[in-house]
Amino acid sequence: MNKPIAPELMQAAESVGSTGTQAMDAYWMPFTANRQFKKAPRLLTRADRMHYVDADGRQVLDGVAGLWCVNAGHNRPRIVKAIQDQAAEMDFAPPFQMAHPKAFELAERVAAIAPAGMGKVFFTNSGSESVDTALKMAIAYHRVRGEGQRTRLIGRERGYHGVNFGGISVGGMVANRKHFGSLLAGVDHIRHTHDPARNAFSRGQPAHGAEIADDLERLVALHDASTIAAVIVEPVAGSTGVLVPPQGYLQRLREICDRHGILLIFDEVITGFGRTGNPFAAQTFGVTPDMITCAKGLTNGCVPMGAVIVRDAIHDAFMSGPEHLIEFFHGYTYSAHPLACAAGIATLDTYADDGLLTRAKELEPYFADAVHSLKGEPNVIDVRNIGLVGGIELAPLPGEPTKRAFGAFLDCWQQGVLIRTTGDTIAMSPPLIIERAQIDELVDKVRGAIRRAA
Repeated sequence: MNKPIAPELMQAAESVGSTGTQAMDAYWMPFTANRQFKKAPRLLTRADRMHYVDADGRQVLDGVAGLWCVNAGHNRPRIVKAIQDQAAEMDFAPPFQMAHPKAFELAERVAAIAPAGMGKVFFTNSGSESVDTALKMAIAYHRVRGEGQRTRLIGRERGYHGVNFGGISVGGMVANRKHFGSLLAGVDHIRHTHDPARNAFSRGQPAHGAEIADDLERLVALHDASTIAAVIVEPVAGSTGVLVPPQGYLQRLREICDRHGILLIFDEVITGFGRTGNPFAAQTFGVTPDMITCAKGLTNGCVPMGAVIVRDAIHDAFMSGPEHLIEFFHGYTYSAHPLACAAGIATLDTYADDGLLTRAKELEPYFADAVHSLKGEPNVIDVRNIGLVGGIELAPLPGEPTKRAFGAFLDCWQQGVLIRTTGDTIAMSPPLIIERAQIDELVDKVRGAIRRAA
């Protein structure tokens, strides 16, 4: 399924040469230690299938699908051609009171692989925008139904829902919140599910912790259910360290929301489009939410795009009043951008051609064996996995949290492997086209980095 990087791509990358003369002052990099990076830049210049090529012509195995998004691997011909053809045919179409055919085609294609009953798709440009869109939909939905007092939003500790004000308000990662004031009013958080005392080194879903969902009942008692619009959680919390939901947890959360008339939103920006062995993690875990936020794998990371997938009944509640009036006052200039829609359609075609939306299920046992082989390595205190996602948690250096894992990241880069770290957890989420030998290479190089950091 995989092939080496084409010689012409390698030659082009080598012609870039070293980065020593690259001007770097103007670019303020996101979620990056800017000063450290600019002292020793890590520049990527080309990509093909499972590999990047850096500015010195080295091949780098992509162990994180770019940033959880390049699920079909890099430089896929069908997607590249679709973007090129669309740019030549029509570069932009206004999305307000106008549309273009590919927007409807992509929406139908997404709805077709979504859980049953979730047949409406609202396009955005990122996961962050998808989250804020879903939160607004939830509050507006209750209002159009005559329950306008339902304005409270419930997130979860250690949750990540993007970086817009709505997303960081319902999110539960301290570093993402602490610099930005009081955030949105009327937001609360339920407990996170991380329980290493009972669940360390679980393969797949941990056995213990379904009862943690009952923390939502505490907030219902505190605020009253009649004030709560929605609960938003990631089925698998990725950016906070690959936290896999305990068995029965999501089912219990669904039951509590149903009991109290609260909408349940799954943030599947990371888990959508095959990452857990199904099109969506909702299908993997057998729990259907009221909305799904997604992005990343929707276009294989090629063109920015996100979406909110919505239950039909929620959409239909807005479709009242005079037909000439706007039903939902929300959207973006680049909603359903033609290039993004073309990329999305070609991406779904590529997934279908290669069987990628279920391939993680086939590879999961092999991948689980590989990542759990790191148990017993120096400073490894937990290993977590689901589908083609793995998290290896390291004991932090005393007084220097995150430094041990970041050191492993730098070491792996030198060894020709790209991983991601969050806190002191190493995260792996390779493209779904990865082969068994490449899983071995990825895990063995992580193993070497862990040993050298001991």
